[in-house]
Amino acid sequence: MTAKAHSLYGPLPQPDPVSQLYWDSVRAHAMRLQRCIDCEKWVFYPRAACPHCGGVSLEWRPVSGRGLVYSFTIVHRAPSPELQEQAPYIVALVELEEGVRLMGRLVGVPVEPGHVRMGAEIVLEYADVTGEVTLPRFRTVHTED
Repeated sequence: MTAKAHSLYGPLPQPDPVSQLYWDSVRAHAMRLQRCIDCEKWVFYPRAACPHCGGVSLEWRPVSGRGLVYSFTIVHRAPSPELQEQAPYIVALVELEEGVRLMGRLVGVPVEPGHVRMGAEIVLEYADVTGEVTLPRFRTVHTED
């Protein structure tokens, strides 16, 4: 991958030695995140030291892929031509059951005000963008009221 790699999803991630295992797990459709052995807190984004306690004993562990919409925005004016063709679309900040927050595309819900709500249940799914790059995205879980 080059620094200028693009897709229909816009610029593609450029893994470094610290984040490579994260991107490999997403490509395998089995997301793993770091967890600090010292303080037992989950860590995201990938890094060399725990932001909670400063420990350097981080291990990669699978996550549930379930959580809640913490916040969201409906993008009408996208930051790149590739993404502008897809606008409007929803970008959500989700909080996984493990307590970490990740940002990604929210799918499975109409892109109109009132159809997305904070606290909505989500499940992780994967968008295979190229043969080498998969991006995490989130789908709402429809529950019967």
